[in-house]
Amino acid sequence: MTSPATVDEEAVLAEIGGALRAVLDDLEFEDAPITRETRFVEDLDLESIDLVTLTSELRGRYGDRVDFPAWFASLELSEIIGLTVGQLADYIVGRLR
Repeated sequence: MTSPATVDEEAVLAEIGGALRAVLDDLEFEDAPITRETRFVEDLDLESIDLVTLTSELRGRYGDRVDFPAWFASLELSEIIGLTVGQLADYIVGRLR
């Protein structure tokens, strides 16, 4: 597990990208760049079950310190629909620091 002193935002983005590729398991996204601006719903066509699977993958990496269910519960539906990789990365980094 990552210690607070070693939290690297670029590493978190890379972890999210790897988890997304594992969840999507779609050759179409294999070489597509995943950036801070990539939107889960609009750009990647993630459905709610995909987000659950993604957060499960990430929870395995970051443990209980990153409480995805509570974070998603705090968001409005429109915020979830517009959610970007960068916003998720910022949340993870904030929880780990």
